[in-house]
Amino acid sequence: MVLTIIIAVPLVRVVKGPTVFDRLLATNAIATKTIVLICLIGFLFGRIDMFIDITLAYAVLGFIGVLAIAKYITSPKTRRNA
Repeated sequence: MVLTIIIAVPLVRVVKGPTVFDRLLATNAIATKTIVLICLIGFLFGRIDMFIDITLAYAVLGFIGVLAIAKYITSPKTRRNA
């Protein structure tokens, strides 16, 4: 219960974030807390080995997604001419 509340807190920053970077960091925080939640569920079910594999795949996909978004944001095509 507490972990789901902790996951919901950065959701406010994702929705109201003043910049794209705030939203990106909040999304990454949500993903990290979700990984902890999945590991906890695996521990409760007694199948931590299977759930660790799932969380590793989730973490790698999240990392690749953040890199892709950061690359898109910092590309010269998306910058405005000052």
